[in-house]
Parts: sequence; structure tokens; C-alpha cells
Amino acid sequence: MKSSPVKWPVYAKLSIVTIGMLAFFFILYIGKEIIVPLIFSIIIAILLNPIVNFLCKKKINRILAITLAVVTAFVILASIAFLIITQISTLNDSIPLLKEKLTGMFDESIIWISNNMNISHSKIKGWINDTKSQSINNISTVLGSALLGIGGTVVIIFLMPVYIFMILFYKPLLLEFISKLFTNDKQAVVSEVLVETKSLVQSYLIGLLLQAAIIATMHTLGLLMLGIQYAVLFGILGALLNFIPYIGGIVATILPMLIAIATKSPIYALWVFVLYSVVQLIDNNYIVPKIVASKVKVNALVSILVVIIGGALWGISGMFLAIPLTALVKVVFDRVEPLKPFGFLIGDNQTEIVKELLLTIKPKKKTSSDKDLPS
Repeated sequence: MKSSPVKWPVYAKLSIVTIGMLAFFFILYIGKEIIVPLIFSIIIAILLNPIVNFLCKKKINRILAITLAVVTAFVILASIAFLIITQISTLNDSIPLLKEKLTGMFDESIIWISNNMNISHSKIKGWINDTKSQSINNISTVLGSALLGIGGTVVIIFLMPVYIFMILFYKPLLLEFISKLFTNDKQAVVSEVLVETKSLVQSYLIGLLLQAAIIATMHTLGLLMLGIQYAVLFGILGALLNFIPYIGGIVATILPMLIAIATKSPIYALWVFVLYSVVQLIDNNYIVPKIVASKVKVNALVSILVVIIGGALWGISGMFLAIPLTALVKVVFDRVEPLKPFGFLIGDNQTEIVKELLLTIKPKKKTSSDKDLPS
């Protein structure tokens, strides 16, 4: 006689799910020093996998092919990092001049506020001096945290090539491990999910890189035409910050506007705002639908939530990783039957839903007999 399965009450299931989610996010938080570089390594390994396969087809030894792919990727990344560092060092040399210009504008703003809002100069300057003194007292703490962060970054830079190499080298072992987690009758489905997931993930990540390259080029050319200093730096930063929805675009716009105000006239700040608004408009209406969103769609609400959660868990790295990781999760959810509702929730199918609703509530045409009836 078979025993009937135990039916858990709703509150018990909800409690178990809540505890499991809390434990999951706690592990992600305390393990960020290990998990974050590992995730970056997995993403880069997925991007490099087609290159490795291509080199292997050309009769190149697999270890040599992986080494060439990893070295090439890090030479490109190191070149971009060197360009950014060079621009930042040049910006650092100009900071005294920028500070002097901004201080003069700040003093003028204080006079304007004092004259129009009936607040004495001494009160405003007293509040500013108190804020400065508090900031100075916290400098040692900030520097200590920055040094620790730099040290951690150096460790990650040396670890990531090792991670990427090992992931690519042991790819057959990892795939076989995933396959062994499921029974024989599920092997065909698992294989199909893995193949489709790999293809979609690669196309999505390549789309993100193309989007970043196009945006960086448009920002840089636009800033150069306006004569804004450090155009290359702000162009690249704008493309990188664009990975952070909404918040990143605001920060990317404010930075060159401040430089425009400090080095030129305020009207140039307005032109910078117009430039970034036009680029954002092109990105939202042409680049994203054609290059990125055609692969994987994530709606705005989920985007904001995952960026906030990613920032709370892993800081800036988490904000950058939030959208790609959500896209990867959606790819898996869309191909696993019990998880399809969650994939639907993450996706951006609002247009299709509205069309279906309009079709269902569309009034029927009146027949001749209907016209004879009194209204």
C-alpha cells in the first residue's frame, strides 16, 4: 500500500521558501570575494568559447588555443584599462584648475542664494566648513578602504585568467557533471537546454559588447566635436555605466556636464545634456531593439530591482552583473517547463499582452438586426 505524499500547509511552504531565499542571499553576500570574480570569469569564458573552438578546428592544441584566447582577451582589456588610467591621470593634473573654477562658481551661487533667500553668508559658509571638516576626518578611513579595494582588485586580476583557463579547459567535465545530475529520460531535454542556452547567452553578451562599442564611439565623437576635455574617458565611462539601467545613464551625463561647466561656459553643459539625451534615445529605440533586446528581453521593473539588489550584495560589480545574470536566468527559465512563469515575469512582453487584451475586449460589429433594437 503506497503512502500518500505529505501535503504541507501554505504558511509552511512560504516559511521554507523565505528561509531558503535569506540563506541564499546571505551566502552570496559573505562569499562575494570568491563569487564575483568567478562569475566574471564564467561570462568571459562563454564569450571566448567560440574562439577556442575555432582554433581547435584549425588543428591547434586545445591548451594552446585556450591560452591564445585568454591572452588576447586580457591584452584588449589591459589596453582599454591603460587608456582609461592615462586619461584619469591627465584629469588628475587638471584638478587644481577645475577646483578653482568650481570654487568660484560655488561662491557666486552662495551669493545668489543669500540674496534671493534671505540667508546670511556666514550661515551658509559655516555649514560648508562643517561639512568639509567632517569629510577631512573621514579621509583616513576612505583611503584605508580604497587601499584594501585596490589590493583585492589586484588579486582578482591575477586570479581571473586562471579561472577562465580552467573553465574552458574543464568545459567537457562540467557539462558531463550537469548531465549526470538528471536521469536518462531527461538527457535529451538537458542537452537541448544547454545548447540553446549557450547560443543565446553568447549572442546576448556579444550584443552587449556591440552596444557598448557603439555608445562609446558616439559619446566620444560628440564630446570631441563640442571640445570637451577627456572625451575618450567619458565616452568609455558612459558606455560602461550604460550597463546600469537609469542610474548609470544619469551619472554618465552629470560627469561631462561638470567638466563642461568648469572648463568652458555653462551653455556647453546644456549641449552635453542634449548629446547624451540623443544618444540615449538612439540606444533605446534602435540599438537595444536591434542588437540586445532581440536576444533576451528584461522588463524595466525587474531591471531596477535586480540592479538595487546587486548593488546591495556586491556593490558596483553587482550593479554591472545584475542585468547579464538576470538575462542568463531568464534563458534557463524559458526552457524549463516549471520555471516558465518566472521567465515570463522577467521578460518584457507588455506590448503583446496589451494587444491580446485589446483583441479580447474589441466590440463586435453590429448586425442589421442589432441596428433595429432600441438603444
